[in-house]
Amino acid sequence: MSENITENRKTENPMGYEPVQGLLLKMSAPLMVSMLVQSLYNIVDSIFVAHLNEDALTAVSLSFPIQNLIMAVSIGTAVGMSALLSRYLGAKEMEKVDRVAHNGIFLAFVGYSIFLVFSFFAGDFIASQTSDARIVEYGTQYLSIVCRLSIMVTMQVTMERILQGTGKTKYIFFIQVSGAVVNVIMDPILIFGLLGAPKLGVAGAAIATVFGQTVGTCLGLFFNVTKNKEVDLNMKGFHPDPLMIKEIYSIGVPSIIMQAVGSIMVFGMNLILVSFSTTAVATFGAYFKLQSFVFMPIFGMNNGVVPIIAYNYGAQKPGRIRQCMKISVNYAVAFMGAGTLIFWLIPGVLMSLFDPSPVMMALGMRALRTISLCFPFAGYAIMRGSVFQALGKSVYSMNISLIRQLGILLPAAWILGRIAGVNAVWFAFPIAEIMGTTLSALYTRKIRRDIIDRIPDAEQQTAGASA
Repeated sequence: MSENITENRKTENPMGYEPVQGLLLKMSAPLMVSMLVQSLYNIVDSIFVAHLNEDALTAVSLSFPIQNLIMAVSIGTAVGMSALLSRYLGAKEMEKVDRVAHNGIFLAFVGYSIFLVFSFFAGDFIASQTSDARIVEYGTQYLSIVCRLSIMVTMQVTMERILQGTGKTKYIFFIQVSGAVVNVIMDPILIFGLLGAPKLGVAGAAIATVFGQTVGTCLGLFFNVTKNKEVDLNMKGFHPDPLMIKEIYSIGVPSIIMQAVGSIMVFGMNLILVSFSTTAVATFGAYFKLQSFVFMPIFGMNNGVVPIIAYNYGAQKPGRIRQCMKISVNYAVAFMGAGTLIFWLIPGVLMSLFDPSPVMMALGMRALRTISLCFPFAGYAIMRGSVFQALGKSVYSMNISLIRQLGILLPAAWILGRIAGVNAVWFAFPIAEIMGTTLSALYTRKIRRDIIDRIPDAEQQTAGASA
């Protein structure tokens, strides 16, 4: 019996047999570190812009909904591709693995074309949120460049998710860290005109971001071609496969909608906050950059969880799915709890990174302490969302996101702001997150009953046959 197991493992991906806790840490740790570095360069980007003036930081904050929408389309499509790729890999359907990857690359270019067209309307989008001429000018410069060159981020995400789908997550670390380092180096050079470069201001921040994404894309392609032997990226003779695209989007569209809702939420929050002051908008933008230090590593763990669960779903190993669900939630809640503690203890230190005015400092400290109360609840919901994605039920995450952000957060923020002023707006976040956690728990119960508990246990069947 032991000889049979050893022989099977020679031909099986480690996602199917390595101890779950060690496997989760091995696959998630590089992603968590790389996402942490990603957060660092996002914050550095805003720090440099903030040192131009507060209007520049406000302009970048007003551009964020569209940047987030680009990521929503890119990541959502890639999530569908990656989860499907892992499932076919677990089922040993290798020809379908290649077809999924090829159609995923094709869809990355389709997504880019949408934002290329939108780039010509960037100024109208910024002007819809503010009438300040200087903020509109800064925002138009920044957003136009980000949209017109967004092919780099869509391709980087696609290359990363192909690696993720086959369990090669360690290479994602090198992709994201390299891109982040390039961005951080180029930011001051292009923003302030150092080393003989032209002083480009806000536009320089956008170009520096694209530089980093270009490096990430090139490295992603290199690692997939040279290290990822389970996927063949040769697209000679490729033609779009409508059925495969439908499968990708059956998983990916709910994820796109879920993340796009974040763009609507930020847009709505900007409109609510700008009615108080542009400083409130800049404060919210600063918070969003800071909270990525806490959230991005958890999203890294999320990216490690999805292929493990998807693979073991395809390989019919429900016991390993349950272990992964339990361990990942424990880690996420503990990490997010630590994030809350940091935001409560040193909010002034965190806000000082953005060279704030006294008004922005006072507003920011209140915002950080209040909003961070939701972090542990968010950790639970994010990990449960990874389970929904991996098992093809991204619609559950979509429903939760719609209710949490549009049905609860925005109305609560508007009502609280009207009743008690701008500092009360921040309480909408923990209120919405508690409701999101409740819905996540209910959907988890349903998915255990309807899917996980009904999976035939291949390991038990193999053991019985060997006996």
